[in-house]
Amino acid sequence: MKVAIIFGSKSDTEKMRGAAAALKEFGIEYKALILSAHRVPEKLTQVVHELEKEDYQCIIAGAGLAAHLPGVIASQTTIPVIGVPINGALEGMDALLSIVQMPKSIPVATVGINNSYNAGMLAVEILALKYPDIREKLIKFRVEMKEKFIRENQEGVEL
Repeated sequence: MKVAIIFGSKSDTEKMRGAAAALKEFGIEYKALILSAHRVPEKLTQVVHELEKEDYQCIIAGAGLAAHLPGVIASQTTIPVIGVPINGALEGMDALLSIVQMPKSIPVATVGINNSYNAGMLAVEILALKYPDIREKLIKFRVEMKEKFIRENQEGVEL
C-alpha cells in the first residue's frame, strides 16, 4: 500500500508535510514529488503512469493559484486523487474553487486550504477499506482522539 504526494513547487514543501505526517502515523509508505502540470506536463504524465504500474493506491496533490495539478492528475488515472488547495492569491480561495469544481466524471476529493494533514487522513480512510490492519489502526486512533479530547476538556474552561 503506497501513496504519492505531489505538489507543484518547492515553496509548498512545508504546507504538504502534514500529509506525510498522517501517513507516517499509520505506517503507510509514500513518495513525495515536485511536479508541475504547466512546467513539466510530459514528466507529470510519465510519473502518473509509473505510479499506476507500481500499484500506488492514492495520490495527494497540492496546488495553489490556478491549481490545475490535482485535476490534471485525475484526468490521467483512475487512482483516487485528493486535492490540497494551497494558499496563494485570494487567500487560497482561487485554488480551492479550481480543485473542487472538476468536470463531471473526473472527481478530485478536496480538503481545506493548506490542510494536507486531512488529505493524509482521507488517504488512510481510503486504504482502510482494503487493509484490515489500517482499519484497526484508524479505529484505535479515533478512540484515542476522543478519549484525549474528553480528558483535556472535562473540567470546563475559564472565560
